[in-house]
Amino acid sequence: MSKQANNPLADKSYQLALQIVNVYKELTNSKKEFILSKQLLRSGTSIGANVTEANGAISNADFSAKISIAYKESLETKYWLSLLKDSDFLSKIEFDKLHSNTDELSKILFSILKKTRINKIP
Repeated sequence: MSKQANNPLADKSYQLALQIVNVYKELTNSKKEFILSKQLLRSGTSIGANVTEANGAISNADFSAKISIAYKESLETKYWLSLLKDSDFLSKIEFDKLHSNTDELSKILFSILKKTRINKIP
């Protein structure tokens, strides 16, 4: 995928998805872990898919709904990363990098969400 002009959120979410895909391949091939890694793959790649959908939204409400889903998926991704680390499938180094990248996206998404849903989120 080519870089999207002036869209760092789309770029960051795409790069995270690539990292998640690579971790998934490692977990399934080397560590034979299929359950938690599949959940991580689903939620981690869903962030970028929803950001892409938001960029093609037909209304402000549609945009906000897709950003909301992407935000929730980022929270879920952090959960699966923590579970994989605490069950010794991910090293602390792998975890720290992925969690940091996911947390950065979460903060960006929440900031956008607050601006698109004024008076709806405290």
